[in-house]
Amino acid sequence: MTETLEAPPASDPQPGPRPARRPIVLAVLGVGLAAILAVVLFVGIGTPGGNAGDVAPGINNTSSDLLNLDVFAPGGTLPATNFTLTDQHGRRVSLAQFRGDSVVLSFNDDRCTDICTLLAQDVVVADRDLGPAARHVVFLSVNANPFYPGVATVASWSDQHGLDHQRNWVFVTGSPSQLRRVWRAYGVEVELDQATRSVVHSTELYFIGPDGTQRAIGSFGTASADTAIYSRALAQMADDLLPASERATVGGPSAEPPGQSSAAIGAKVPAFDLPYLGSPLRRFRSSSLAGRDAVLNFWSSTCTACVREMPAIEQAYRDLGTRVDFVGVDVSDRASAAEAFARRVGVSYPLVSDSSGEVAASYQIPALPFTAIIGPRGGLETLHPGAMTTEQLEYLIENLDPALRHP
Repeated sequence: MTETLEAPPASDPQPGPRPARRPIVLAVLGVGLAAILAVVLFVGIGTPGGNAGDVAPGINNTSSDLLNLDVFAPGGTLPATNFTLTDQHGRRVSLAQFRGDSVVLSFNDDRCTDICTLLAQDVVVADRDLGPAARHVVFLSVNANPFYPGVATVASWSDQHGLDHQRNWVFVTGSPSQLRRVWRAYGVEVELDQATRSVVHSTELYFIGPDGTQRAIGSFGTASADTAIYSRALAQMADDLLPASERATVGGPSAEPPGQSSAAIGAKVPAFDLPYLGSPLRRFRSSSLAGRDAVLNFWSSTCTACVREMPAIEQAYRDLGTRVDFVGVDVSDRASAAEAFARRVGVSYPLVSDSSGEVAASYQIPALPFTAIIGPRGGLETLHPGAMTTEQLEYLIENLDPALRHP
């Protein structure tokens, strides 16, 4: 370990409601410092001449791509700068105290409603996928929002996103000046908007081995919306850093390269031809989606999470529907119930009926709701299980296709 960075507990100001924000993740800026080191110290998974299997034997090339992973070559590790901050329970926590564990270090905005919330979902599932190895893995996150440095805010954010009872989730904060020192130590870029009290930040993930050295750098972004496979890759990378005696068989589905699965990221979407909900004589063909980005949302009126999510999908359609196609696919539902629900919500984008569930099966959907984002050339860009907020969905769309970003 190198120098220790310490910060006293802090409390948030009371500025009143904060305006909604739509961040653009600064991954390229934030990885700049790491890229300089990468020239000398890193080998990518699968790079000819590299020996990355010694570091991450369970990670295949597709999983490496999901994590945007660079792995330190054996002998080229870098000590992780120690720091001491305050966690969501008000306890003083240092990175050094986790020596002996595998640490996944991230930087999150404790007021974020989009990209960081997707990572939160991934951490919940990754913890489950780790099985017994979870007791040797720590998901440590540093606050990236100096406008809201209080313990209460990181605690509230953890609670809102299902992490409050996860024993190996540690979300730390401190005074703004001390947070900045930690950001600088890890090359994390944070841009501040004083008018809206909001931030945009880079999205690095640092994989730190039990010996306290950085073993790999990755990132989270649009790929992290594919919760099942991203979480599995995240868990596998953390597990690989443990001694063999502490590793476990990691659960969850392995990432498959395009062509290995009809519903793999990058693969052509499974074609379908379905009747419109409420107008069974009219047909909707997936081929009509060619040429524009498209959102395919699978739902049912009997699905509680779908009922909560539908207004968010409708709002995203109102914001982006002139440039992006939206289609709602009602799965194995009574048409009358689905139509009545859609009317109550005021859904204005096209709805089709998959009464047999055949199309949902072709997309390998484990549960509802489920959202697929399709690129202009018909390739799958993102698969997201579970409900989404308007902010999450718009973030994904605008970052998959920068031309769709608001000015």
